[in-house]
Amino acid sequence: MSDVRVRFAPSPTGPLHIGGVRTALYNYLFARHAGGTFILRVEDTDQNRYVPGAEDYIVEALSWFGLTPDEGPGFGGDYGPYRQSERKDLYAQYAMQMVEQGNAYYAWDTPEDLDAMRKEDANAKYDASTRVKMTNSLTLSEDEVRSRLDNGAPFVIRLKMPENEDVKITDLVRGEVTFNTKDLDDKVILKGDGMPTYHLANIVDDHLMKISHVIRGEEWLSSTAHHVLMYRFMSWEAPQFSHLPLILKPTGKGKLSKRDGAKFGIPVFPLEWDPGKDEDIYSGFREFGFLPEAVINFLAFLGWNPGTEQEIFSITELIEAFSIKRIVKSGARFDYDKAKWYNQQYIINTDDDVLAKMIRSEVGPEYSNEYLAKACGLMKERVESVGDIAKVGDFLFGSPTEYDAKMIRKKYKEENDPHFEALTDALSKLDTFDAEHTQSAIKRYIGDNELSFGAIMPVLRLATSGTMKGPDLFEMMELLGRDEVLIRMKDGLGKIKDIKSASQS
Repeated sequence: MSDVRVRFAPSPTGPLHIGGVRTALYNYLFARHAGGTFILRVEDTDQNRYVPGAEDYIVEALSWFGLTPDEGPGFGGDYGPYRQSERKDLYAQYAMQMVEQGNAYYAWDTPEDLDAMRKEDANAKYDASTRVKMTNSLTLSEDEVRSRLDNGAPFVIRLKMPENEDVKITDLVRGEVTFNTKDLDDKVILKGDGMPTYHLANIVDDHLMKISHVIRGEEWLSSTAHHVLMYRFMSWEAPQFSHLPLILKPTGKGKLSKRDGAKFGIPVFPLEWDPGKDEDIYSGFREFGFLPEAVINFLAFLGWNPGTEQEIFSITELIEAFSIKRIVKSGARFDYDKAKWYNQQYIINTDDDVLAKMIRSEVGPEYSNEYLAKACGLMKERVESVGDIAKVGDFLFGSPTEYDAKMIRKKYKEENDPHFEALTDALSKLDTFDAEHTQSAIKRYIGDNELSFGAIMPVLRLATSGTMKGPDLFEMMELLGRDEVLIRMKDGLGKIKDIKSASQS
């Protein structure tokens, strides 16, 4: 078994953003490629921002994509518990150890104290230059510190950053990155309620869970210097770091946010999220009619490329091809048209029976599974989402309610009415009503009567479906069946005639 152990560590503060799914995907692909372990860890230390239902949403989203953790809440594992709120008692001892080593300190500053510091200098941060003026165990006497601790005065523990030291990080995506401690603050690592902040919990859990590689978003890069120092303070070996590029808005400018979903009419979450409290419900990729495999393929290419011309990858192929070395540094634009293209390719290659089950709820119980599968087969090369099969192909699930008036004005001529009546009669007498025989009968009639296909075929299509768009006319007729086609030809031709007359009056 490989020693590669990676974790996806979301916070249950709301729905899982599609950027978080990409982080999970890259961790999953890396682990599977190396024969390692993929862990789900729920980082719920910020109880003020905890949202009920968010953890279940995260697990459901991972399940929909097939990114099943090897370890995690509900998945088992030898390094649990995997919710940080259930590990609370672990963290304080490590924070205290850093205090005893002189690498962290107690701080009793009130919110008013912190506000006063910032009013004095809007750019001020709690660091080596300001901590000497604040209320902490570095500025108070030993007796005062002991008294406050004995009396239970609430405190936080802050990391004591070295002064003017370069902290070098070797990032597998970005190469060597250097931060100077004069630009970094003394972060709180243990809060007043005894809960750790992200920074402490993160390194303690990664160490205890034997995480070998940390693959996470670019926004955490600036905090990594703090983490590297804490590893050093604790004499622990740090994991290898990889910071992923941002996913940018469709315009290419700025980070993709949940507000962009409504702004651009695109999904930015994997699944629907209902926040309740009369707030807007957010639809996800699933509700937009995307197949999970298509979204996986799309997301894989948002920041990574295989170095070849191949674009369609199964999850097995992605696992085989994936390498951190091929993750790019620059932001990746969220190209929704490309996402729809991927979805279309996967829909085309999905079995018709599978698609039939997916659209069943949209068309009602009166259609057989066989009918639905054939309808999907006719429509799947003409749609970009599963839901469009029933929407764009609505004429397969009921007589047309609208007809293309522009094409009627262009193609319908009253003098051809006798031919349409004769064709209707010819179709009614066919022994076998399938695509081959209807096509043969109609084309034979057109040839025998020296008619043009352009005068007859468009009107037949309009009468049958109301639109010039759609699948092959004869295959559509076979699916609808003789009785339905004859009814549509009779009713449709009457409506076409009325539309043409109205346009001339």
